[in-house]
Amino acid sequence: MPIYVGIMSGTSLDGLDFALIEHTSNTRLLATHYEPMPEQLKQDLLELCSTGPDELARAAITEQTWAKLAGYGVLRLLQQAQVSPNAVRAIGSHGQTVRHEPQRGFTIQIGNPALLAELTGICVVADFRRRDVAAGGQGAPLVPAFHEAVFSDAGHARAVLNIGGFSNLSLLQPGQEARGFDCGPGNVLMDAWIQRNQGSAYDRNGTWAASGKVDPALLHALLDDPFFSAQGPKSTGRELFNLVWLDDRLSAFSDLPAQDVQATLLELTARAICDALQKSQPATKDVLVCGGGAHNATLMRRLQALIPDSKVSSTADLGIEPDWIEAMAFAWLAHCCLEGITANRPSVTGAQGLRVLGAIYPA
Repeated sequence: MPIYVGIMSGTSLDGLDFALIEHTSNTRLLATHYEPMPEQLKQDLLELCSTGPDELARAAITEQTWAKLAGYGVLRLLQQAQVSPNAVRAIGSHGQTVRHEPQRGFTIQIGNPALLAELTGICVVADFRRRDVAAGGQGAPLVPAFHEAVFSDAGHARAVLNIGGFSNLSLLQPGQEARGFDCGPGNVLMDAWIQRNQGSAYDRNGTWAASGKVDPALLHALLDDPFFSAQGPKSTGRELFNLVWLDDRLSAFSDLPAQDVQATLLELTARAICDALQKSQPATKDVLVCGGGAHNATLMRRLQALIPDSKVSSTADLGIEPDWIEAMAFAWLAHCCLEGITANRPSVTGAQGLRVLGAIYPA
């Protein structure tokens, strides 16, 4: 039976997710593992997200550290699952995004897949996004094709909502190719704001946001960014939505309590998602949520309140825990690459056509 490992390291930079899957006619999750991101590696990666001195050397050194952590995590996953590395056909590695500017023709994910292949003795498939960008696409999101394969329902329209550092929607309608796009910030601004004000990595269950009040004027100023009114295909990242962007808009709201800012940032995330969904697929019956945002009870309640005609629930309700969906997707993308199966969706990314994604680094 074909077995693959998927590795996902997202914009939250909290750690690496590992998923072991079996793929035949269906995809089955066999085992999972999580490796926390060491603080120094997190800082090094964050610094690479903006211009700085000696970037090429720093990137080369940092991706070696990332690959060593990834290799350790793969072997730990296999050890815990009692699976030999020889039994794994390939690792699908997303790498770590440090720049994403498709409007300028590039997206950069570092992760030294050659070193990862050496450390694990397993074929590695990586660099999934650049082929789509080369074909004129956004290179993101890439998960809608996987969502289509796993979550489509023949009877009604569904949406799969991933809320990581940023949020993206996969729109699934019976008999139609999947559509999708990035909606805007997911957790990235909320995480940055609570870290600045309280020293916490994230707002557990949205408790701090729930203690504040949404400021309508600030919300309007945030939603006024042209990204939110732009039509898809579209994608985004830290290049746009970051603390500098937020501070610029907060300059007129200096007296606003910090918890009210947090409440407004949560509302921004929820509104951007729900406005986009209602414009693009208003007849959605189910919204299946994955990613870290699925654990934010305040955000989940707000999403349900904004789209009362849709049922908002975690992918856990369908038997797949929300934390592992993206790692599973990149394991699946490795399978597609090795089998020559096209895995981008031009209706999602805007690419000129279907493409086989990924570069292969044999063991």
